[in-house]
Amino acid sequence: MIEPTYPKSFASDNHAGVHPAILEAMAAANQGDAPAYGGDTWTGAFEQRVKDVFGSHAEGFAVLNGAGANMVGLALMLGRYDAIICPDTAHIATHETGATERVLGVKLMTVPTPDGKLRPGDITSRLSVLGDHHQPQPRVVSISQVTELGTCYSPDEIAALAETAHAAGMRLHVDGARLANAAAHRGCGLDAITTAVGVDVFSFGGTKNGALAAEAVVVLDPSLADSVPFLRRQSLQLASKMRFISAQISALLTDDLWRQNAAHANAMALRLANGLADVPGVALEYPVESNAVFARLPIHVAAALKRRYLFHFWDETAGVVRWMTAFDTTPEHVDDFLDDIRKAATA
Repeated sequence: MIEPTYPKSFASDNHAGVHPAILEAMAAANQGDAPAYGGDTWTGAFEQRVKDVFGSHAEGFAVLNGAGANMVGLALMLGRYDAIICPDTAHIATHETGATERVLGVKLMTVPTPDGKLRPGDITSRLSVLGDHHQPQPRVVSISQVTELGTCYSPDEIAALAETAHAAGMRLHVDGARLANAAAHRGCGLDAITTAVGVDVFSFGGTKNGALAAEAVVVLDPSLADSVPFLRRQSLQLASKMRFISAQISALLTDDLWRQNAAHANAMALRLANGLADVPGVALEYPVESNAVFARLPIHVAAALKRRYLFHFWDETAGVVRWMTAFDTTPEHVDDFLDDIRKAATA
C-alpha cells in the first residue's frame, strides 16, 4: 500500500473519502439488476425522501455533480435573452469555467458584496433594465448557501431575497453544494432555508458531505418540474445506473446523517479558527459559519505550511488562505495542523 504524501488535507471537503453509511447504502443497491435511468426502487425511495424532508410538492432529481445541478436548475427558469443576478464570488461566476454563459447562453449580472451575501437592494439595483430590449432581462436571483466566503444566510435573509425577486417577476435559485453545513450552523432543518422561505429551485449537495458523487436538483415550484427530465438528459446529467446516486442521497437524508456530517465538519472548522487566536500574525478574514476558515497570514508562513499540507490560497497577494474541514476531519488532525501553524509563525 502506498502511503499518502501529505497529512490530512485542508484544501477541500472534496478531498475527503466516503462516509461508511453511504458506502453501505451503495453496496445494498449493488444487488442484481435494476432498471436504468431512474426506473429503480432506490430512486423511488430517494424521491419520497425528498418529499418527506422538503414537502409533498418537492420534486427531487438525482444528478452527477454540483455544476451540473446548477446548470439543470437554472435552465428551468431562463430564456434565451435572460440574466442571473448573483454575487461576484458565486460559484457559477468564478469556478464553473463560464458554464452558465457557454451552456445556458445567459448573462451573469454580478454584484460585489463584502461577505458573499446578496441583499434585497442588490437585486433592485439591477432591475432598471427590465423592459429594455437592448439589455438582458434579469429572471433569476442565484445565491450560494453556504457562500463562497463560508458565510451563511439566515432564513429571514433568504425570505427577503425571495420576496424581492418574486415581486419583480423573478425566481430564486440556491446553489446548495454545502446546504447541509448552513442548516447545521443555523440549527434548523433543511426545509427552513428552502421550502419555508420561498426558494423556487435549489441543489442539495452530497459530494462535499460524505457522498462519492451525488447531488440533487430539488424543484419547489410545481410548474417547473415537468421540464427537468428533458433538461437533465440534454445537460448530460442523467446517470444510467442512477440507483447508486439515489442511494447516496437517501442515506444522507435518513436519520439526519447530513446533519451529523455537516455539524462535525463545522465544529472542526471552529476548533481550527479558535486555535488561531494566539498565533502571531494570523487573523481571520471572514466569520466562521460553516466548514471553511479564511485566514490572513504572512506569505512565508503560508509557504512553509504549503510544503507539508494541501490547502488553497484565496488571495495570494493579500496572504489570504482557505482551510476546509470535512466529516472525517478529527480533533487530532486540527490540533496537529495548529501546532505546525504556530511553529511556522514563530520560526
